[in-house]
Amino acid sequence: MFYREAGQFKTSYQSDSQIFPLRQDRIGITILLLLALIAVPWLASDYAFSAIFIPFLIFSLAALGLNILTGYAGQLSLGTAAFMAVGAFASYNFMLRLPGIPVLLAFVLGGICAALVGIAFGLPSLRIRGFYLAAATLATQFFVVWCLTKIQWFTNYSASGVITAQEIVIAGYAFNTPLKKYLLTLLIVAVLALLAKNMVRSNVGRSWMAVRDMDVAAEVIGFRLMRTKLLAFAVSSFYCGIAGALYAYAYLGTVEPEAYNLDLSFRILFMIIIGGVGSILGSFLGAAFIVLLPVVLNLLAHTLALPTHVASNLELMVFGALIIFFLIVEPHGLARLWQIAKEKLRLWPFPH
Repeated sequence: MFYREAGQFKTSYQSDSQIFPLRQDRIGITILLLLALIAVPWLASDYAFSAIFIPFLIFSLAALGLNILTGYAGQLSLGTAAFMAVGAFASYNFMLRLPGIPVLLAFVLGGICAALVGIAFGLPSLRIRGFYLAAATLATQFFVVWCLTKIQWFTNYSASGVITAQEIVIAGYAFNTPLKKYLLTLLIVAVLALLAKNMVRSNVGRSWMAVRDMDVAAEVIGFRLMRTKLLAFAVSSFYCGIAGALYAYAYLGTVEPEAYNLDLSFRILFMIIIGGVGSILGSFLGAAFIVLLPVVLNLLAHTLALPTHVASNLELMVFGALIIFFLIVEPHGLARLWQIAKEKLRLWPFPH
């Protein structure tokens, strides 16, 4: 949330070290990784991998990228899906135009292309901020999708604009089953989450939080605003680009511009609002909530035998109500609720 103070937009949340202690996040992330690595492969079916766990990991990575930009650096963005699209199409074209290129290298190069686009569209952040910056990043969303639709070179001159993603083969080993794709996605997300965790604890992360809390004061004490803001856009877009490549190759199996529409950008924004702005753990909690909520609501609608027109709009109504609830009651999201619950359990049954 943002409020106006002395002519500047200033974030209303406290510093990351005060609201989301690093130790609390580290414990929560460790529990999630252990469950994902040990319990899920043994208990889940192929349908669960394809429909729930793989998209959960991919959306967690995209939400993590947006959280770096919005939660830690304080720069609003509505163009997350556009950066994901750049990563997906760049990875596809690298693998198409450079035969024999390793898949992981193509993903990294796709992420770098997304980072370059993020830097280009992050330049307005040097002059504007707040909701005006959000409008500028919204233009990124429309411009990128328009380019991918109109310039047929990106889609290899496909008549429909929908192209089949190449098979994921690493060191001669094909990742062609839902379990294998899940494990590959889990490994990539775990590595990038660890890098993000260390990054926000470093001088780079501290500079982001200083600019987020008060950019004028940060500049006075020696932080260079241009480098700090553009670095945040670059890192965030890189993460989103990797997520976009995984979204195309490990989840959809196709590369198409319409898969990265504005609705996807808003879904990822909802993830960090519900999960917790300025929290690594919150990105995972928000993604899990958004991915699992439609499944739970569908089961509820079938159980209660709700009319079709009510069931079809139930998800939108619940999403809207939850956004309002978290913005008013608990603006720090599920990550803060997780921290409060652990503190109470630590003192139970002797709260005094």
